[in-house]
Amino acid sequence: MRFHMSNTERNKETAKRFLETFATGDVEKIAGFLDDDATWWVAGSMPLSGTYTKKKFKELLEGLSERIDGPIKMSALAFTAEGERVAVETESLAQVKNGRTYNNLYHFLFEFRNGKILRVKEYLDTMHTYAVFIAP
Repeated sequence: MRFHMSNTERNKETAKRFLETFATGDVEKIAGFLDDDATWWVAGSMPLSGTYTKKKFKELLEGLSERIDGPIKMSALAFTAEGERVAVETESLAQVKNGRTYNNLYHFLFEFRNGKILRVKEYLDTMHTYAVFIAP
């Protein structure tokens, strides 16, 4: 008897692997999880907020990698999945080259198409992100 994973379970597993890959800092491997039409939306009104295409998201990651010592470690805390949507509560940890520590909490909403991430909504503590990465 073979066990067949449902789309919901497969998408949940892909979201988990995506966060594990994100923690490596390998921008090309991270981008490999994204559909060619993917968009990544970041909450808030800080300079990093807004909607990114796949190409612009890769550029954002490359820019962030220049500001931190090593990758941003992402730890998934809880998953909720239904159909093509997976919600993940996550905690990050990174040392920033300016001497500050980045430790944020997130809620990611992933939407999948054909096993790839099509859309992401990223909710986070934008004041903390601004204070660590942008503030003088």
